[in-house]
Amino acid sequence: MTDRHIAFQGLPGAYSNMACRAAYPDYDPLPCETFEDAFAAVEHGQAAVGMIPVENSLAGRVADIHHLMPGSGLHIVAEYFHRVRHNLLGLPGTDMKDLRTVHSHIHALAQCRKLIRTHNLAPVVEADTAGAAADIAKRGDRTQAAIASSLAGEIYGLETLQSDIEDAEHNTTRFLIMAREPVDPDPESGPIITSFVFRVRNIPAALYKALGGFATNGVNMIKLESYMLDGSFASTQFYADIEGHPSSEPVRLALEELGFFSRSVNILGVYPSHPFRRENAKNGL
Repeated sequence: MTDRHIAFQGLPGAYSNMACRAAYPDYDPLPCETFEDAFAAVEHGQAAVGMIPVENSLAGRVADIHHLMPGSGLHIVAEYFHRVRHNLLGLPGTDMKDLRTVHSHIHALAQCRKLIRTHNLAPVVEADTAGAAADIAKRGDRTQAAIASSLAGEIYGLETLQSDIEDAEHNTTRFLIMAREPVDPDPESGPIITSFVFRVRNIPAALYKALGGFATNGVNMIKLESYMLDGSFASTQFYADIEGHPSSEPVRLALEELGFFSRSVNILGVYPSHPFRRENAKNGL
């Protein structure tokens, strides 16, 4: 079972399900109720890898993921960018003028504000997009609709009332593929991303000094985010993505300097940069 399954959070028809099918067409998607369950499925051998969303170009960071990754014992082995196309789904025969509420995941609702405002719909937050579609099908109420994928519409027998309803054409979600064992890509095979979390020492200018090594060694930091640990306002952990392999001299020196000024540094994964990044750079995005 393990070698042929990829875990994702949500019901069949979720966007993570679509990402699994697109990136790993030879694997069987394994639906999980929560992100914790998806991580656990990989950790305990029920799935070979997990497809985990971390950020969206419209809605921003996916909550909780950065807290779950460091403690999961799993490793990032790849990244995947999935273009998200939202659909307004309703019961067959539903007329737009009959709608009063729209149900979906909080990120999907945030990505479709224009349509919600234009049609004066009341947004209702659900656990996931596919689950919202399944609930609409069960309720049988034509005043309610769901924002979800075309796949969810097919699975739950709903009609597409409007397609491509997201606020911007660039609406894209970045996924990280998690596995029990790390990969070590050849630094000469192409662009490499290194992801890690760290906590700086509680001294003045510690973050400035910790990050100085990346600047002086010419290492491009493409993401830096902070988040609170254990509910403490004095304890902050940082998540970072950089370009380059830890074995390269510039990255090695930068990580050494980071370690000198940090209480802890934990590398989450070293993996190939997805071609989507190069396309974005080419288009000036």
